Amino acid sequence: MRVVSLLPSATEIVYALGAGDQLVGVTHECDYPLEARSLPALTSSLLPAELDAAGIDRHVRASVHAGSSLYGLDDAKLAALEPDLIVTQELCAVCAVSYEIVDRAAKRLRGDPRVVSLEPSSLEDVFSTIAFVGDLVAAQNGAAELIAGLRLRVDALATRVRPAPLPRVLVLEWTDPPMSGGHWTPGLVELAGGEPILANPGANSRVLDWDAIAAADPDVVIVAPCGYDLATSVRAVAALPPAAARAFASLRAVRGGRAFVVDGNAYVNRPGPRLVDTAELFAAAIDGDAGVRPAALARWTSE
Repeated sequence: MRVVSLLPSATEIVYALGAGDQLVGVTHECDYPLEARSLPALTSSLLPAELDAAGIDRHVRASVHAGSSLYGLDDAKLAALEPDLIVTQELCAVCAVSYEIVDRAAKRLRGDPRVVSLEPSSLEDVFSTIAFVGDLVAAQNGAAELIAGLRLRVDALATRVRPAPLPRVLVLEWTDPPMSGGHWTPGLVELAGGEPILANPGANSRVLDWDAIAAADPDVVIVAPCGYDLATSVRAVAALPPAAARAFASLRAVRGGRAFVVDGNAYVNRPGPRLVDTAELFAAAIDGDAGVRPAALARWTSE
């Protein structure tokens, strides 16, 4: 089987199943595990590199409205790889190269490769996706072992002693404008021992306003911008416009030292095996233990 993965999460799943030797091509964003970086990259970002969070939001909205893609796909390189299977997605118009572009490119290839779209919206969906990918690449045993190990960690989180009432947790998946946690994120907050607020479970993130955030006044704030690593996420919070910065600083969670920044790109935004890591990071934030994984989680401070 010659597999092309056009999703970082799918790339992670294939490697976690022990089937990484079947991958022949990935995206420019497939950076985990390290072996993935040595494979041919078939995509590129069409976003101007110099944009800040607000600029990215404006560019994305304009591109989506115009029906333009945010990613380029190298058709010639894809054809040269002669894949049997291409894994893509239709869940998010801004998270990966669009299904329509992939489908059109696949129809021009020799060999009639199978195109599969992955659409998980919850952690349980991710487990089902792992089993499905295991079937596709004949790694059913690897899938069963991986899911069993992940479920053990989920059970450990679910049986932790929880405070009453549960801390009310706001996850922001973008900063300017602020956007709610969607799809699997609210479920991860619940698994971590928090009550998600202003969230959108099972669906895309939605734009919030700072007045609503201030009125909700969460006990814990977790900022995990889509596609940003930890350092870039910290800079995004520091670069909030003045009015937004004042609103953010006024939140009880921020004033009480219970605001955290997470590497959203590696964890929160990728529906793969590391979503369980994400729940563990959320639990550390809710417990106030920012030192668990310093490369992935940091307590916010304006100093």
